[in-house]
Amino acid sequence: MYKVKSIPGNLSLLIKPSFRTCFGIPLLLTIFLFLHTTAFGAEIKEQLLPNGLKIVTLENHKSPVVTVQVWYKVGSRNEIMGKTGLSHLLEHMMFKGTQKYGKSEYSNRISKNGGNENAFTSQDYTAYFSVFASDRLGIALDLESDRMVNLLIDPEEFMLERDVVKEERRLRTEDDPTSSLVEELYAAAFKLHPYHSPIIGWMDDLSNLTRDDAYNYYKEYYIPNNAAIIIVGDFDTEDVVKRIEKYFGSIPKGKAPPEMKITEPMQKGEKRFYYKREAQLPNIIFGYHTPNTKDKDHYALDVLSSILSSGKSSRIYRNIVYKKQIALSAGGGYTSIQTDPELFYFYAQLRPGKTVEEAESALNEEIERIKKELVSDRELEKAKNQIMASFIMSQDSVFYQAMLIGRLETTGAGAKYLESYIDEIKKVTADDIQRAAQKYFIDDNRTVGILVPVKVKEGKE
Repeated sequence: MYKVKSIPGNLSLLIKPSFRTCFGIPLLLTIFLFLHTTAFGAEIKEQLLPNGLKIVTLENHKSPVVTVQVWYKVGSRNEIMGKTGLSHLLEHMMFKGTQKYGKSEYSNRISKNGGNENAFTSQDYTAYFSVFASDRLGIALDLESDRMVNLLIDPEEFMLERDVVKEERRLRTEDDPTSSLVEELYAAAFKLHPYHSPIIGWMDDLSNLTRDDAYNYYKEYYIPNNAAIIIVGDFDTEDVVKRIEKYFGSIPKGKAPPEMKITEPMQKGEKRFYYKREAQLPNIIFGYHTPNTKDKDHYALDVLSSILSSGKSSRIYRNIVYKKQIALSAGGGYTSIQTDPELFYFYAQLRPGKTVEEAESALNEEIERIKKELVSDRELEKAKNQIMASFIMSQDSVFYQAMLIGRLETTGAGAKYLESYIDEIKKVTADDIQRAAQKYFIDDNRTVGILVPVKVKEGKE
């Protein structure tokens, strides 16, 4: 299973299609991609069943393949203090059997029919997917409709899986200095909002979660009116909607889950923390509160991210890693497709012999430069081309098309967002980028985290 989270040092977002992976594309190709995107948006069809289940379909007949994805509007954002990690642990339990299909039967049946499957949890959603030859689509509908309502959550299996998740936390976070620094950044940057807590949960909370916690959470959030089924690939929409009605239509509508209404208060002063742990080298990370898709500033921030912090041709990497040789790696990240506003971050992983002060000064220099000087026409056009090309190329696979639609549906932007995205990116000006940088990249809106290495304890490897 996957957790979805951006991690400095590995800038690709796990199971998140990147908008910035391609460099320097000719203008004529950009125009072609723009026209293709407009058509893409127009082909998406949406329907709502009486029980509240939303159906979103996109036919793609390039190859006889289909992906079926069920997205639930529940993630770590919906958890309460003391119960963190519940969304991710429940994701694991969804593969542990129902009254109809026993443990391992879900995965075995898909594998025997030539498909593959998995799931992932984020701050805002939990999603389950399978990819099949298109003539096997009914298998996925049968399995997903069954576990939407008939999950068992055997107490013994729950305890075993809880230990699996705790070990996952140890390996991916507690034994990884960079990942644990990111975790500390979010804990410091968010005072009230649940983005404060890690998707995988705090270790003490995991140790205290019970089978009843998971079962009650399942009954509360895994209901058709809190879900969307996204199907992309080689099928006929009218036929597939009838089949979805057959499998899911009889599942009763549930009571609407409690709405998460916590709003993070405006930050009124820089926050700074020092995180001491066993590590080889210091790291530094900045986090700025920035808007999501509900604010049009996010288009300028997308372009700004490409220019300043995305990839090895970005200003930060080029100047701090290549030219000044202060860091082994450096960059940043920003995603606007979130239910609530999140962070735009910058980081540097220092070279041996370099100081945190040098790295912080170098990061500040790049941030201040983009606030004071307009980006060149060439740099602006290059960034836009990267974004537009990657936006389209990430949709080459039916899986990633469905992924993008699912993220937009569950975070509130809606699939129609796709129709205007390229248009809005094309409108971004150098003035827009400078204004966004001046508005959000201010000291009072910043959280700074510094990883301070400590020596490995004697006798510990």
